[in-house]
Amino acid sequence: MRKIFAAALLAGTMLAGIANANVFRWANDGDVNSMDPYTRSETFLLTFNANIYEPLLRSDRELRLQAALAERWEQVNPLTWRFHIRRNVRFSDGSPLTAEDVVFSIARARGPGSNVAAYFAAVAEVRKVDDFTVDLVTRNPSPILPEELTSFGIMSKAWLERNNAARVADLTSREENFATRNAMGTGPFVLVSREPDRRTVLAPNPLWWDRPEHNLTRVEFNVIANDATRVAALLSGEVDMIYTVPPQDMERIGRTPNLRIIQGPELRTIYLGMDQMRPELLKSDVRGRNPFQDVRVRRAMYQAIDIEAIRTRVMRGQARPTGQIFGPGVNGFVEANDTRPAVDLEGARRLLAEAGYPNGFGVTLDCPNDRYVNDEAICTAVVSMLARIGVRVTLNAQTRVRFFAEVNGPRYNTSFYLLGWTPNTYDAQNALFNLAGTRDGTRGVFNNGGYSNPRFDALVSQIEVETTPARRQALITEASRLLQEDVAYIPLHQQQVVWASRSNITLQQQADNGFPLRLVRVGN
Repeated sequence: MRKIFAAALLAGTMLAGIANANVFRWANDGDVNSMDPYTRSETFLLTFNANIYEPLLRSDRELRLQAALAERWEQVNPLTWRFHIRRNVRFSDGSPLTAEDVVFSIARARGPGSNVAAYFAAVAEVRKVDDFTVDLVTRNPSPILPEELTSFGIMSKAWLERNNAARVADLTSREENFATRNAMGTGPFVLVSREPDRRTVLAPNPLWWDRPEHNLTRVEFNVIANDATRVAALLSGEVDMIYTVPPQDMERIGRTPNLRIIQGPELRTIYLGMDQMRPELLKSDVRGRNPFQDVRVRRAMYQAIDIEAIRTRVMRGQARPTGQIFGPGVNGFVEANDTRPAVDLEGARRLLAEAGYPNGFGVTLDCPNDRYVNDEAICTAVVSMLARIGVRVTLNAQTRVRFFAEVNGPRYNTSFYLLGWTPNTYDAQNALFNLAGTRDGTRGVFNNGGYSNPRFDALVSQIEVETTPARRQALITEASRLLQEDVAYIPLHQQQVVWASRSNITLQQQADNGFPLRLVRVGN
């Protein structure tokens, strides 16, 4: 009866929408790839699925911590965080949310196929206190654990088990299960239809526990990979908003009546990574050794990258050059620490010769072509810049679904790659732990190049538990300098969040590039 009632409410809402439609149509250059929020720790997938699956705690308009499925939370002792679940929350099939769903969701997220296990790296045990209370017990004090949970949506234990989706389908192996193309959460929207790489349609959830700020009756998300076609769709009125705006089209859109550019700094850092683990690179013409295991080679490549040329010519000024893997807006960032070496081609050639590569070497650069702003164009520029010091780069640009399956764990099938990272906790520890900690199955899951330094690992462990702000900042600074000295990565820039919409669309742009549909309104 509950299912019939929920279906009737949903049908009534959709019929009402036909009579008084506030349809919101938007587009991006790439798809969300999966309806399962645990398959990939990637901003677009997480922010899209957050419209269906909700976290215990969420971020408000200004990215401040806010109650969501947990109405309140507290730290009952130095190692235990307690979350009190709202009692009036129902999944969209009418079934109640309980502690069982929270405990099961966390176990699923930490299990095979999941790409979000790092959220719970500090957690030793998850305890059900009663039907509406859950304790997360950490191995050591974890002051930022609540922030770790803001990207983690809770799923229905019964729905997953009923549909044989209790285990996460491994997206890196292109696995699928029922949760890949279907969804059933507690959030403000429900999934109506799913056409991968083409269109996904959502409708308001009539059983949502919260008060809607949106006025939408239907949401149509369209995948339009070609930049010119996507912009043309906005100009013609075919879509109301585009999530990825080509920098070269910003001025044109801004001059067009009834359209507007929405722009702000993003927390994401774009960087180049190198395989420093394998004794021989997978994609190189060097045999019997790995040039990236020599810091002189890594430093030479860093010194050959003209970041100012990328900023002005490729990004059209819509980027902030950086020397760290986290930037402004992230707790732990200090402007004085954000330095990078000057371009020095002669010095770079000398370093390569000293390392035993006087004639350079060849390597393949793996790059997405539909994930970051001008990602393929950035990689193309890097190819040309490295050619000046004798490093012969073959560009392998592909769609995000293929790219992530190739370069991310557990395969790490890459030698040289471009990626971006936004710390979901808005804290430096998140970037340091995930991107540069020695891989151990939980730490360093996104350390695709396999960088490893015991001193760095020790610093990151100290940062995780340190509660004194000044001491914690000193540890972050020391860890960041160590990465710079080792040239663990070649940081490039923080890109701008640039969206465009029709002038009658009200929305909230966030610095983490999150896009909550619950804050969208159509009409003047």
